[in-house]
Amino acid sequence: MDLRQLEYFVAVAEERSFSRGAERVHVVQSAVSTAVAKLERELDIQLLDRTRYRIRLSPAGAAFLSEARSTLAAARRAKDSVTRYREQLSGSVDLGTLMSSGPLDLPAALGQFHTRYPLVSIRLHQSVAGTAGHLAAVADGSLDLALVAAAKAPKQVTLQPIAREPMVLLCRSDHRLTTHSQMNVVDLAEETFVRFAAGWGIRRQTDDALAVAGITPDAPYEVADYDTAAGLVRNRLGITLMPATPAGRYPDLRAVPIIPTITWTLALATTAQLPVPPAAMAMADTLLEVCHLP
Repeated sequence: MDLRQLEYFVAVAEERSFSRGAERVHVVQSAVSTAVAKLERELDIQLLDRTRYRIRLSPAGAAFLSEARSTLAAARRAKDSVTRYREQLSGSVDLGTLMSSGPLDLPAALGQFHTRYPLVSIRLHQSVAGTAGHLAAVADGSLDLALVAAAKAPKQVTLQPIAREPMVLLCRSDHRLTTHSQMNVVDLAEETFVRFAAGWGIRRQTDDALAVAGITPDAPYEVADYDTAAGLVRNRLGITLMPATPAGRYPDLRAVPIIPTITWTLALATTAQLPVPPAAMAMADTLLEVCHLP
């Protein structure tokens, strides 16, 4: 068993596909298939249930995946631990990102980091589970850092808030709510909502605010990006709540302030249990430098 076999297996298991797994690790599919099959022979157990249409983890594969991730993370930390002794920082950083970083200009931060540390490779990851997925990935070591919309985290994760902004109500310019200079959450009880996916920080904050107001929302639409949410609002299918920065991208729609204020918080998640590798620490410092709370 070698690290490359583990890397290929993790890629296939997470992508649920040999072809997508091969694309992720930048090798031909046959090489990935051969490596995973050899791994199964060495372990004398089937890790993947293969059908014509999909790949699933066997029970043994699910248990092995967790350990394989931890092993790869440990190997990466071991490699990165010696970078401080070189003349120039190198290594790799796995960074979880969100649909929107609010007031943080992430591309600018990455450009600044690359100028300073050209030998460091940054790999960006998004999660269908949003903030919840990123927190779990930082906790198990499969991500070095993650931008999350959260104020609380598992005990294995440390959060450092770096930006805050209010959430606003987004509706059509001809909606009845636009006659108000600001809107109380309790007055939204009769509205149809466009909500974001479960596990996302913005979903949790919205659900919490509506629950405090005693509202069980009519929310038939659940989406995974701001553009789709805005499109549904634009076509009279509901209203939505989102942070002020992304709301500003839709000038044809009206952003109405909300009371009491719902604050969207962007935080940087790092491990609380293991030393942060030098390259990841440098990336964290850059993010905090580019956008930080006073």
